[in-house]
Amino acid sequence: MEKTNILVVDDEREIADFIEVYLQNEDYRVFKFYNGQEALACTEKETLDLAILDVMLPDIDGFTICRKIREKYNFPVIMLTAKDDELDKITGLTLGADDYITKPFRPLELIARVKAQLRRFTKYNTMQPEMDENILAFSGLVLNKEKHECQLNERSLSLTPTEFSILWVLCENRGKVVSSEDLFQQVWGEKYFGNSNNTVMVHIRHLREKMKDSSDHPKYIKTVWGVGYKIE
Repeated sequence: MEKTNILVVDDEREIADFIEVYLQNEDYRVFKFYNGQEALACTEKETLDLAILDVMLPDIDGFTICRKIREKYNFPVIMLTAKDDELDKITGLTLGADDYITKPFRPLELIARVKAQLRRFTKYNTMQPEMDENILAFSGLVLNKEKHECQLNERSLSLTPTEFSILWVLCENRGKVVSSEDLFQQVWGEKYFGNSNNTVMVHIRHLREKMKDSSDHPKYIKTVWGVGYKIE
């Protein structure tokens, strides 16, 4: 079986090295760098399945790398933040990151998050269910779960795995309100905490931007205040 390729970039060599060891122990192939320029070059040369990006780097910050990755690729991105800074988290999610983890962190927590993101990405790229289970289509919106493709009024939308998952859950429950807690648990597969709602809100906002949907008078994703979201 072909190995999973993971990009790791962190200018703190000890952290990058120990992340590499733990990932290799899980039989992942690791492309490790201590600066952003070499990491960006790697994204052009190698077929990657996931990236772990430190926010603070000596040359190009992790946000810039994330943005450039999202211009071409949909594989999951996990951001590493040096402190529990809500602004850093929101910035990363807005630029297309799928998850973030705050330093210092437990190695097993990082590995668990890596596996969760890979499962989600693989699920929506390799599943081969029956056609009626694989495609959702209504009101000009077409989602193909097998191919991880989304079209809106015949215009292709480039969605991250997390964005696609959110939209799929909402479309599966169209006409019904999905609470922020249920949405978080279904998409992220983790326990819902108070600040988890911010994570959901950022992704919903990013989805609306890509769909060119107004937040004040949305045609698709509607906010039901104090409850959650629904799509009609």
